[in-house]
Order: sequence, then structure tokens, then C-alpha cells
Amino acid sequence: MVTFLAGGTGTPKLLDGAAGVFDPAETTVVANTGDDVELGGHLVCPDVDTVLFAGGGVLDTDRWWGVADDTTATDDELHRLADAAGLESGPRYLPESAQTVGRDIARWRRFSGVAEFMEIGDRDRAVHITRTSLLDEGNSLTEVTRTLAAAFDLDVSLLPMSDDPVATLIHTDEGTMHFQEYWVHRRADPAVRDVEFRGADDAAITDEVADALAEPVVIGPSNPVTSIGPMLAIDGFADALADTPVVAVSPFVEDTVFSGPAADLMAGVGYEPSTAGVAEAYPFADAFVLDTDDGTDLDRPVVRTDTRIDGPEDAERVARAVAEGLAEVS
Repeated sequence: MVTFLAGGTGTPKLLDGAAGVFDPAETTVVANTGDDVELGGHLVCPDVDTVLFAGGGVLDTDRWWGVADDTTATDDELHRLADAAGLESGPRYLPESAQTVGRDIARWRRFSGVAEFMEIGDRDRAVHITRTSLLDEGNSLTEVTRTLAAAFDLDVSLLPMSDDPVATLIHTDEGTMHFQEYWVHRRADPAVRDVEFRGADDAAITDEVADALAEPVVIGPSNPVTSIGPMLAIDGFADALADTPVVAVSPFVEDTVFSGPAADLMAGVGYEPSTAGVAEAYPFADAFVLDTDDGTDLDRPVVRTDTRIDGPEDAERVARAVAEGLAEVS
């Protein structure tokens, strides 16, 4: 048995070739939900859905977001209507009083669907409608995710990090905004001052996640702050990692990040944006997989390989390095 912690694109890219190393039937993926938003009344779970769509063979791997070859008729019409009515586009937060009413799972991240600021494809939207409807019928996010995973015929077990709301909010020099506004709408332009995982103090890991964390854990080359950070902020999560073998793949080559806003976010929360900073952020990690060009000297075992992942063959190579690291520390 092995458990992968997934967020953003790093771990999903690793999973793209992991089946050649780790038996999918013995693999659990715990996905970040701090990036989730309620958009036009529908709960969107980007990191859960990246794993869902990739495992179902429908992921748009050019963007690592949404369904491949999806249509956008509804999104297009939403923007046409807004333009015709003179309504402003961009993130439209619901009023503060509306952020904590309604379904609990969407607290602090509710946006109007007017001229939606995230492009949602039509098939993609069907998933969000089904998810939200099942939640409204009384199912937990874990139960709903299990149902969707079955619909997409996933080989691995997929779990959300919690059934409770945790919202990733970025404090910037231009104010506080949800991660999706910071990354999707603003393209990580505002300077980061801090990152808050609102709700984490009151959130709990589920029994299913607790069981998954009792197995050896792999942290792929995901963003340590906004992909893995929300999980670590939940009581008991980091403690569980300290009690099981953990191997982490650095998303950096020394101080150069492969992709995304990890460097700015790490600097914003006080970590050096580098492999050394990742090691500081992961004190529970027993070993690391680093790129062959990464000469960072760590105080824990290191396995080196080419860590760039541009396809399944690359992913399998990195997964084999992960397995080597787990064998050394298990």
C-alpha cells in the first residue's frame, strides 16, 4: 500500500507513470481541497478533479485542467450575457454575509456565476453539478468523490483531504484573495505577504485519510504552500506523516522551480524558494528525490534522477526513484 498527496499538477504528473511501479489497486491519492471554490452555486474541486479526469483518461493534458476537447457553450453564453447587460467580469465574491451560510463545505470561497472568472467546460460542469447535488442530498465530500471515481473508472482510491471546509486565502499587497483569484485571474501577479488556510483549525481528517496516512506516503513535485500546505494545516495530518515513511520529490532544481507560483508563495510565507526550503517545509520527510543537476546537501537520504516530467515515461522514471527512496527508509 502507498499513499500519494496530490495538489496542482506536480503529483498528478507523477501519477501518470506511477502504475508501472506502484500497483494502482494498492494506491490511495489524498487530494488538496483548499483550492476549491463555489462558482455560481456549484462546488468546483480542481485538485480532486485533475486526479479524477487523469485517471478516467479524459484530462486536458495541455493545460492539466478540465476535460480534453470539452466545449464551452455555457461559459461563452455567461460572458455574452454579462457583456450585453453591462456586468463586470472577473471574480465576483458573494457578500460577506453569504460566505458562511448554505452548505458548510463552500465557506469563505463563494463566487457569483456572472461572467465566471474560471473557464468551466460543459462536460466539466456536469461533474460539478453532480457533485454539488450529491452533497445537497446529504452525502459527504468523501462519499461523493468515491461515487465520481467509480463513474470515471479510477484504478486508484481517491480521497479529499477532509470533509470540512478549508479555504486557501492569499494575503497580498493588494489585499486578501482566494487562491483561484490569485492564480487563475491575476496570474500570481500580486506580491504575497502571507497565506492563510481558513477553517483548518476546525477541520479534521476523515477515518479514510487517517488510514491512508498510516501507509508509506509520497509527496510529488507539487507546490509545498498551496497544494500540500492546506493538508498540513489540519490537526493531526503532519503528526501522522511523522509516524510513517515519507518520500518527497522536490519541485525545484536547487532554486529554480519547474512551474507555477511555488517560489513566490514560499518566499511569501518565509521559506527559501528552493529545494532547501522544501526540506525545511517538510521536516517529516524521511528522504527526497532530487534532480541530477540539484546539488543541494540535505540532512536526509537523497535519490537523484532526472525529475522533469513531460510524459508517462518520465513519470515512471521518477516513480522508480521514489520507490528506491521508500525502500531505503521503510
